[in-house]
Amino acid sequence: MSKPKVLHISTAKTWRGGEQQIAYLMEELRKKDIEQYTFCTANGAFLEFCQKNKFEAQAFKKGFSVNPLVAQKLSKTVNKWGINIIHCHDSHAHTFAYMAARFFGVKIPIVVSRRVDFPIKNTKRSHRKYKHSSIKRILCVSDQIKAIVKKDIPDKGHIHTVYSGVDLDKFKDQSEDLLRKEYNISAQTPVIVTVGALADHKDHITFLETIHLIQKQVPELKAFIIGKDQGEQRAILDRIKDLKLEHLVHLTGFRTDIPKILPHADLFLFTSKTEGLGTSILDAFASKIPVVATPAGGIPELVIHEQTGLLGKIKNPESLAVLALKILNDKSLATDLIKGANQHAQNFTKEQTAIKTLEHYEDLL
Repeated sequence: MSKPKVLHISTAKTWRGGEQQIAYLMEELRKKDIEQYTFCTANGAFLEFCQKNKFEAQAFKKGFSVNPLVAQKLSKTVNKWGINIIHCHDSHAHTFAYMAARFFGVKIPIVVSRRVDFPIKNTKRSHRKYKHSSIKRILCVSDQIKAIVKKDIPDKGHIHTVYSGVDLDKFKDQSEDLLRKEYNISAQTPVIVTVGALADHKDHITFLETIHLIQKQVPELKAFIIGKDQGEQRAILDRIKDLKLEHLVHLTGFRTDIPKILPHADLFLFTSKTEGLGTSILDAFASKIPVVATPAGGIPELVIHEQTGLLGKIKNPESLAVLALKILNDKSLATDLIKGANQHAQNFTKEQTAIKTLEHYEDLL
């Protein structure tokens, strides 16, 4: 059996959960002496990661999502480095790999990661790129996504679940309470946090409406939305103003010190209306704070109702507020949920993600 020589493709310019997952995978595979390279966007966050961590990378300028020049450059990169497996980590990466296979003679196995919980687009191009003979594995980050993909793909044998994972060790040092110190919040004030890009599918509007209901019974609480703007910040700020929550809710922007923030919150409230898995929930598990979430996408595979957290309803602030208040008012319940979540989190580590992914690489070779 040949040893994997992997080319990871990432076309995102910014750093979000998907990019963190690629980084974790590459770091863990490096420990196993797997040779890896990247094909990523010029001037993007992932190229910066590769340079900082000494992963050899070939940068490209995307231009547009079906740019044949990028696919041609990809084929040359595969030949230059003697790659024997391509791993595509987003939709545009999949498109370029498919084009390289179809038009530029790339004949090695292609692995596709699928992170989104909506059906494959019902277009000829989408179906061609998923059904092409070079696509040997579709690795879904949850069983829910796997079930969705299976509805559209005839060959179900190469569709598998490989859960995303987190670095549990990052959350061990819980000594410094950065958020309360930075915002001058007393230790007695309840703090509710969510983490996620300010994007439509995260549904921060429902988060705000839930906070609005909670504060009627807990008027002294503080709430934080942590994440980079992806087009929704203006709408979020407008809703904060409408609900008169300016004194309660803070937008922190993107932060790199999540392990020093989450452990000191009292509740993690996650209100997504679509979600592949929701690795921010795993961060909350590792931080040992209780979770209230919606049952979107793969979230119920993490938040098992009344065992590892509580599940409300999508776009239903009333149901979420009831559950949040239940936890805030019942320390015994919070403790039990934290214990169950911490145990469950052991199944979602970056080490496990790398082991499962490597098994698929080796099987293909």
